[in-house]
Amino acid sequence: MPMPDESVHPEATGLAKHTVDAHQKEEGIVFWSGWFCPFNQRIWMALEERKIPYRYHEVNPYKKEQKFLRLNPLGLVPTLEIKTSQGSKALYESDVLVEYLEDLYPASDEHPSIFPSDPYEKSWARLNVQHVTKKILPQYFKLQQSQDAPSQSSALQALYDGLRTLSSRVKGPYFAGEQFTAVDMSLAPFVRRFYILEEYRAFDHKAVGEGWEGYKDRLLARDSLKNTSSDDEHYFELLQRYLKNEAQSEVAKATRGGQSLP
Repeated sequence: MPMPDESVHPEATGLAKHTVDAHQKEEGIVFWSGWFCPFNQRIWMALEERKIPYRYHEVNPYKKEQKFLRLNPLGLVPTLEIKTSQGSKALYESDVLVEYLEDLYPASDEHPSIFPSDPYEKSWARLNVQHVTKKILPQYFKLQQSQDAPSQSSALQALYDGLRTLSSRVKGPYFAGEQFTAVDMSLAPFVRRFYILEEYRAFDHKAVGEGWEGYKDRLLARDSLKNTSSDDEHYFELLQRYLKNEAQSEVAKATRGGQSLP
């Protein structure tokens, strides 16, 4: 019997499909992507924000192509294939890929930076990317996957705490001020999926506190998020498996086992 996640919708839909179609010509970077994955969407947003040429390649990581496995033996998206005169090489892991894409081109009007230029502010941004990864996202997945009311309540309060801390640090309109940075895009794909928590896990944006709703709305309005997002109905097909604690992603398995996110 196949794993439930194997039946994932085969391609992006909505605005994301238009973005896919616009990135089908050969380029020096191939973005091996899973349209449904929020970690993957971070890198898709980074490519769009930095205006880096790339070719989009859809892959279902639950039905792994051999070429994909040669590039990334872990079989996880996102993966970047970098073509060289000696052949292809690859990088993966979203936090690593964000840094790679930042270093790939000097900051310019043509290729806007996704980190502050000041050394302290850049390091502060990196610390807050880690805050999202370590303090917010584990609670997001715990809240989705928990099946009893006490566990859901505990995860919900911890998620509020993590969001309040980040929100208190937002300079406005984005985390670092006018510049949209890796901190914003580390959280935005998950905020895009918070509607499932509102409907099924009693999540209330107002409960996060002052400043959060405005920041959340600005994230949701960002073109790079909208243009890499598919239709809600197809997200729901996958997210409901998390709500039932039936998802078979590595993140879902780690959450179920009380382990750190991979």
